Amino acid sequence: MRASVPDSTISRRSFFSQVAGGVYGTALTYLLTRDLYGAPPAPAAEPRLAFDLRPRPPHFTPKATAVIHLFMNGGPSQMDLFDPKPMLDKHHGQQHFDKIAGEIENVKNAGALMRSPYKFARHGRCGMWVADVLPHLARQVDDIAFIRSMYTTNLTHEPAIYLIQSGKMGPGRPALGSWVVYGLGSENQNLPAYVVLDDPLGLPINGVENWQSGFLPPLYQGTRFRSSGSPVLNLQPEVERPREIVQLERNLLSRLDHIHKQTRPHQPNLDARIASYELAARMQLAATDALDLSKESKNTLEMYGIGRQPTDSYGRRCLIARRLVERGVRFVQLYINGQIWDNHASLAGELKTACERTDLPIAGLLQDLKQRGLLANTLVIWGGEFGRLPIAQLPADKDERKAGRDHNKNAFCSWLAGAGIKGGTIYGATDELGMAAVENRVSVPDWHATILHLLGLHHEELFIDQHGLKERLTGVFEAKVVEGILA
Repeated sequence: MRASVPDSTISRRSFFSQVAGGVYGTALTYLLTRDLYGAPPAPAAEPRLAFDLRPRPPHFTPKATAVIHLFMNGGPSQMDLFDPKPMLDKHHGQQHFDKIAGEIENVKNAGALMRSPYKFARHGRCGMWVADVLPHLARQVDDIAFIRSMYTTNLTHEPAIYLIQSGKMGPGRPALGSWVVYGLGSENQNLPAYVVLDDPLGLPINGVENWQSGFLPPLYQGTRFRSSGSPVLNLQPEVERPREIVQLERNLLSRLDHIHKQTRPHQPNLDARIASYELAARMQLAATDALDLSKESKNTLEMYGIGRQPTDSYGRRCLIARRLVERGVRFVQLYINGQIWDNHASLAGELKTACERTDLPIAGLLQDLKQRGLLANTLVIWGGEFGRLPIAQLPADKDERKAGRDHNKNAFCSWLAGAGIKGGTIYGATDELGMAAVENRVSVPDWHATILHLLGLHHEELFIDQHGLKERLTGVFEAKVVEGILA
């Protein structure tokens, strides 16, 4: 039997039907657009949108031009990492409940004062105290300023995270990164201004609300990048086409978008949607290049702990963060799945596990930024939403060997390194048990104001009019810049 051969002939009508969606259709639509609406102005002559990501001048000369925020969701224990308390060793096992009962969330599980399960030693020229579960970070302390006197106003994760991320204890407000790119824009128009590198193992508490833009235009919300594979899903087309055809299509879409927006002014959601599609087109090459770790040397990969467990995942994201700020991305935020620092039980083992996942990658990031000259204009921030209590939190079987620590809103530690930071600094102090900040106390609004200051932004001058109110990251709260950690 002869195989059937498809008919290769094509009629005139079929030919024009098939090419209507291709280059001829593009050209025809372009001509019709000019006839119907007139030629749109050249791109250089387009009026600047009220909201865009083009670079904006800061209020004053900045120390930092980019931020890498390492958010340690869960509440790392300050007296077990950076704030050693000899009095906890001395009074270990003594009852303290009646003195702090109003500050305890899980009252029925409250135990006695508990010493740290780890050993502390001084490190660096500055003699900074660091626990033995952070051996790699300990070698970077001369570039770090530790704030030991942070405090917040809520001891529950969700509202405390909203506060540290957006300035108020509830959803619907812009995240810190959104405020930064709203104020400054971005140096690289081919990558998002605000990139989020969340954990492949799962989202943090409060999920995607951690990087929302709130009442700012959606253009300023964080963009999630994956640390392996395609950085953004559906970014690359399924079928490769000639570059000329792709460019013609993009030009046509740009003109149609311009026509559409002319009849729908002052719609930030529409502007943001169109801007996101335009950015996606530009990102097809830029994002792939930024996340291509095969271009890094073996020594660099080892510095971040890439290629081994348990540091591979966080190490990849730390290295990607460096590559992004290297390319002009303004704000990069890293997350850990769930809240691995929330050590209500088995503190000795679980806190050590959290450190093992993050210590080497973070130290590698600081070292790499410094050797490339990037630490001079990049601000690196580490910290969670609150701290822990000096007393034990006991498990159901009351086995002290499996004890953890409950939440503490009155004291926690954050550190900053890089642009504008006085390395080797300890700022503030807690009481002898680590229960509360007592010297040079730093509120969350103070912390926010300091970050903005390092970026050349005054916290009172960065605002958006919302229903007659000047909304700010620091809200209506009094905030002061923490001068004591600035170089």
